[in-house]
Amino acid sequence: MDSNTTCLFDVSDIDNVLVERIINDVYNSLEEKGYNAINQLVGYLISGDPGYISTYNESRKKISKLERTQIVEVLLRNYMGK
Repeated sequence: MDSNTTCLFDVSDIDNVLVERIINDVYNSLEEKGYNAINQLVGYLISGDPGYISTYNESRKKISKLERTQIVEVLLRNYMGK
């Protein structure tokens, strides 16, 4: 790339990857502990109560770093294939 070209950087791509990684980590940790990960994540997303997420592998700490709306947006985008 030459010095006369403007390069665009989209932070949302990095954010999406981070959210996906955290959700996968939390999901796997919940499954390892014997929880129904889908039910626990839905409970958390609807209520906002971090008590639905285990502290195992720092899952609660990880998911608390994200906004619930951000999680829902990434999940919906992936579901819709966009």
